Amino acid sequence: MDLGLKGKRAIVTGASRGIGREVALQLGREGARVCVTARDEALLETAVSEINAAGGEGMSVSSDLTSLDGCKKVVDAVAEKFGGVDILVNCAGAAKGGDILDLDVDLFTDALSLKTFGYIRMAQLTVPHMKKGGWGRIINVCGGAGASPARGNLPTSFANITVLNSSRGLSDAVAGDGIIVNNICPGMTNTQRARDLTQAAADKAGKDVEEVLKERGAKTPAGRICEPGEIGKMAAFLASETNSYSFGSSIYMDGGARRGTP
Repeated sequence: MDLGLKGKRAIVTGASRGIGREVALQLGREGARVCVTARDEALLETAVSEINAAGGEGMSVSSDLTSLDGCKKVVDAVAEKFGGVDILVNCAGAAKGGDILDLDVDLFTDALSLKTFGYIRMAQLTVPHMKKGGWGRIINVCGGAGASPARGNLPTSFANITVLNSSRGLSDAVAGDGIIVNNICPGMTNTQRARDLTQAAADKAGKDVEEVLKERGAKTPAGRICEPGEIGKMAAFLASETNSYSFGSSIYMDGGARRGTP
């Protein structure tokens, strides 16, 4: 299926590793022109090489998206090289975990600064470019913990639920301009961050991290955890011409773990 992404100009934040990197690579495979951004310049350059090898055109901008200037730096660089922005995929925002009774409340502020405010700023800066072309796609990656908060990871859960709410408001504001906004809400995913967050539980149980991840995946109806590439494929669909009528939706990629409706 041709997703109509060839030549589309995309920004993927948090793209140096994990989910963001896989999203960028999948867009590259579809022929998109992709800017990857994060803080680690070396990892970004590797991602650019992989995007180019996959058939896309890559560029990178190392930046701190907790500030407005950092966000502007990325969008301005893309506008200069690609001539505009058609697609924004927000993946940045790995907050620290910790038990609610012990963690520093400043961690909530940190999570909001990068994830919620960073996502909003990037949308504010890219929407004018999308309006010019009468077409755009914004996809926010915000973990399923936004709807099902976990005691040991509340700063991230807190930021995720604010992203879900702000995304719906953004969707309503720009739908008439040909811009479609959606969320992807992954469950446990096979990334280094998942391993880092699972390490304490594995140590406490006297088990290997991979064993614990496998056990957690086995508890889902799918019987396993998600792979980053699966999220990349979903992002490519949501960013495409094929997705023409899903507005303000949240797609839960958790192997059926989330209970309840909707």
